[in-house]
This record gives sequence, C-alpha cells and structure tokens, in this order.
Amino acid sequence: MEVKTVGVYGAGFMGRGIAQVALEGGYDMVLYNHRTPTLEKGVAGIKKNFEKKIAKGKLSQEQADQWLGKLKATTTLEDLKDVDIVFEAMVENMELKKEAFAKMAPVIQPNAIFVSNTSSLSITELAAASQRPEKFLGMHFFSPVPAMKLVEVIRGQKTADATVAAVYEVAQGMGKTAVECKTDPPGFIVNRCLFAFMLEAIHCYEEGVASVDDIDTAIKLGLNHPMGP
Repeated sequence: MEVKTVGVYGAGFMGRGIAQVALEGGYDMVLYNHRTPTLEKGVAGIKKNFEKKIAKGKLSQEQADQWLGKLKATTTLEDLKDVDIVFEAMVENMELKKEAFAKMAPVIQPNAIFVSNTSSLSITELAAASQRPEKFLGMHFFSPVPAMKLVEVIRGQKTADATVAAVYEVAQGMGKTAVECKTDPPGFIVNRCLFAFMLEAIHCYEEGVASVDDIDTAIKLGLNHPMGP
C-alpha cells in the first residue's frame, strides 16, 4: 500500500521526533495528544528543531514552512480516521499502549497499519488489542529520533509480509535504516545485545579487571561505542 498520511498518537519526546522525520519525508502528518499542553509542547519542539537547522544553514525557511504546512495537531482522536499508518508513541507501559490501540481500532480506517514504538514489549500481545494483528508491528526508534538512523522493525506472530514491506518504505522515506526482528523477544536485537554487553562490563569491574573509568574508556575508544557501557 502507498502511505501518504502518517498519524502519531502521543506528542511527547519520541512522538514529536517521529512526527518531525515524517514531515521531513514529505508525508502529511496528524499529531494527536489528548492533553493540549503536551501537544503544544510537541509542536513547539518540532518548530525549534527546524529553526536550529535553518540557523546552521541545513534547511531553508521556505522548506520548513512547507513541512509545517503539512502538520495537523489535534486533541480529537477522530482526526486520525483517514491516516494510512499510525505510530503509537506512549510511555513504555503495556496496559496504556493496549488501551490506546483499543481506542484507535474502531476509529481509524480498516486498511491502516498500526505501529507501536517500543524497545521491549511484546508486539504479539499489543497486536491483540488492535483488532488488526496482520496489519500490526513494532518499530523501535532510537533517541533522539531525528538524529539516530536506525529503526528496528519487529514482527508479531500474525504480521503480514505486506505490512513489513510498507513500513520499510516509510522508514526509508523518513531517512532511516531499518533492520527486521522476525520474532519479538524481550529487548529485540539492540537492547538484547546491549544488556549482555553491559553485564559483562559489570563483571569486569566485580572481578577487579579494571576501574569503572578505564572500562568505560576502553569500550568507548576500543570498540567505538561513544556512550560506553
């Protein structure tokens, strides 16, 4: 399916980041939040990021205005009804996310794809609340969304191949590099490997191999992990 209009459910830090990269990809954007202050802060954050790019000469005012003209910010859930894909971007809480998809399911057009932005929660369980498990998957954006190139695309048990293909196109349109997690184990790919990596660094310290600072420096410079363990 061709995606022209993107919806984002949640205008917090991650939600507004997803909305920004969707606008930069040329998509029409509907940004929803049930609380007006959060919505206003989200829109202000997008505008501020564009202003920073303009100041650095990376973006023209004309282009920024064109992108912002494609943005509809709303506190009315029904304004999401015609989107082709919707990204849920709430806090990492299973029950709150399931509640969000249960609310959206009867409102948004049946052919729309539902995506949960999560770093660890079961996609299969979330999909059950959406009433469209074949059109449901996870997409783990990394923070901050506009700066981080990687996204993990996570299948649920019933996710259709066509859904994955459509989301890959959207990710490319947003300027992201996507990797596919064919199942949805806790942590998916990156965090699953990260947790093991961090535990090994802790073991090195416990065993007296090196100091915390030296372990951190060794990993930063030796393995090129800029944030260290």
